[in-house]
Amino acid sequence: MLYKKKGYPEEEEILLCKVSKIFPNSVFVELLEYGEQGLVHISEIAPGRIRNLRDYVTEGKQIVCKVLRIDQSKGHIDLSLRRVNSHQRQAKLDEIKQELIAETLIQNMSKKLQKPMQELYQKVTEKVFKEYSHLYLCFKDVAAGEASLEKLGLDSILAAPLTEAIVDRFKPAKITVKGEIKMQSYAPNGIEKIKSTLQQIETVSPTISVFYLGGGRFKVTIEDIDYKPAEQNIKRIEDVLAHFNDKLSTASFEREKSE
Repeated sequence: MLYKKKGYPEEEEILLCKVSKIFPNSVFVELLEYGEQGLVHISEIAPGRIRNLRDYVTEGKQIVCKVLRIDQSKGHIDLSLRRVNSHQRQAKLDEIKQELIAETLIQNMSKKLQKPMQELYQKVTEKVFKEYSHLYLCFKDVAAGEASLEKLGLDSILAAPLTEAIVDRFKPAKITVKGEIKMQSYAPNGIEKIKSTLQQIETVSPTISVFYLGGGRFKVTIEDIDYKPAEQNIKRIEDVLAHFNDKLSTASFEREKSE
């Protein structure tokens, strides 16, 4: 992993560490994100009595720890393994995984542009890290159209192919919400009224698709990057249908249940 933070970590910070040495009552680890050394006392390995530390840790193994105390004057960093809960551990591992994916993207781009990996990484991160703590956070914003590499300071010759690669790798996963509309009208212009209402629904958002099922039934599919905008579009569809309803016309929307 190329990602490195400067200085010392903060107390309570969750870090990825690598076990370097095991002693009878303590474990020395390398803080992979800082390049510093830290110590985990036997009492901070796991709850209860520990007979052999090697039953819990292995040299070379990566573990997730919490920072307890820091003494910069002595260069001491005390850590805990047992005080990291499962959610914190998974969140840190997911963060590292995403950063490694971003670094791999830079590596592939360096081969494509025939530039040294370290040189390209430095060129990108010196701009990105002015605004973001991690490379992958920037790449996700770029893929979502919420950030621009050129605006961050990268020249267009590099920004253009890198953006294309980022969008392909980090594009947000889409969620799908389905439902069914039932419409009926005895008004003289009932057919036109139904057609007009369906057109209004389709113009609510380009993420909405409407398909005719027959017998006044229509399937609605909403594909979006998140449930929040999808739910907002459902509300807009219901508002359109509410205006359709009168003494001669009825319409309803029923959401498809998730399995």
